[in-house]
Amino acid sequence: MPETPEPFVPRTDPAVLEDLRARLRATRWPDAPEDAGWSLGTDLAYLRELVAYWADGFDWPVQEATLARFPRFRVRVGGLGIHYAHVRAVAPAGPVPPLVLTHGWPDSFWRYSKVIPLLTDPGAHGGDPADAFDVVVPDVPGFGYSDRPAAPLDSIAVAGLWAELMDVLGYSRFGAAGGDIGSHVSRYLALDHADRVVAVHRTDAGVPVFTGDPAELTPEERAWLESVAAWGAAEGAYAAMHRTKPQTAAFGLTDSPAGLAAWIVEKLRAWSDCDGDIERSFTKDEILTNITLYWLTGTIGSSMRMYRANAAIAPAQLARRVEVPSGFSIFPGDLVRPPRAWLDRTANVVRATEPARGGHFAAFEEPELYAEELRAFFRPYRAAMG
Repeated sequence: MPETPEPFVPRTDPAVLEDLRARLRATRWPDAPEDAGWSLGTDLAYLRELVAYWADGFDWPVQEATLARFPRFRVRVGGLGIHYAHVRAVAPAGPVPPLVLTHGWPDSFWRYSKVIPLLTDPGAHGGDPADAFDVVVPDVPGFGYSDRPAAPLDSIAVAGLWAELMDVLGYSRFGAAGGDIGSHVSRYLALDHADRVVAVHRTDAGVPVFTGDPAELTPEERAWLESVAAWGAAEGAYAAMHRTKPQTAAFGLTDSPAGLAAWIVEKLRAWSDCDGDIERSFTKDEILTNITLYWLTGTIGSSMRMYRANAAIAPAQLARRVEVPSGFSIFPGDLVRPPRAWLDRTANVVRATEPARGGHFAAFEEPELYAEELRAFFRPYRAAMG
């Protein structure tokens, strides 16, 4: 892997796609209780429909070419080959700040594929050309087209890699944004590289950790902590598997594309603002583009192992307060929505909003809203970043 960036344009071998289709057509289906729907996990009828389309209707080469419209590269950083999209501002009107966007699970740089044009060329999408960014969207190691690390990396280590990557790209000062694991990584960029990160924007505050006296918390914070615990009991089995025995699940999910689809599509539905109808938030082509990236790169196991690494982060690290100017956009369909008091407890909040629509994958579900949130938040910091 080169020490300087090299263009990266993947071309999937047709034989690999034929093997995928053969596996899909040979799926051995489980039974399901009558009228179970989505109540026990992924709905059998929906997955059959999705898998049939994946085998005989989905056109991966078209989707691969669509993703190739972004300039993409690979470079060696911290001993690992890192894949990233690097899209420069179009016809900027003034200084151009760089912005690094970090995805979460279960996705990749795909999460930001709709919003990149809105951020790099706002004038062509109803925005002010003066709000343009240079955008860098890496795949976290173990996800997408980045290398799979020999041992799983935690969010602190990934933040260090991103600081090094931005050095390679010539950006001494920059903004950071993300959600899910990407929120965690962005937080540590702000904590450990505050001399370079001018401002940080997040769509969540992560899973809360509080080791102090509960009496110090506001009633809203205590109620939120209780709701998070209840959510974990009802919805957190996937995360417990990722933290404890990810390799066991990886065997089945790496071997069976239908199993991989079931594992991912249930989360896309449950975590998006779709009111139970997943295709209100994602088309079948969009769902399958995300899942096919996992299949072709063989990264479902390595992506899950990051949960185990993050679970080992010391409580003292989790308790650190972010002093870099912080913004939060808490979308209504997201998993666990923290109260303002918690945001202020954990970060130097200069802007917090609750957009009208969107969920955990807001940058993909509602790209226009998400782009406007980033433009508005970073506007006062553009000069310091450019």
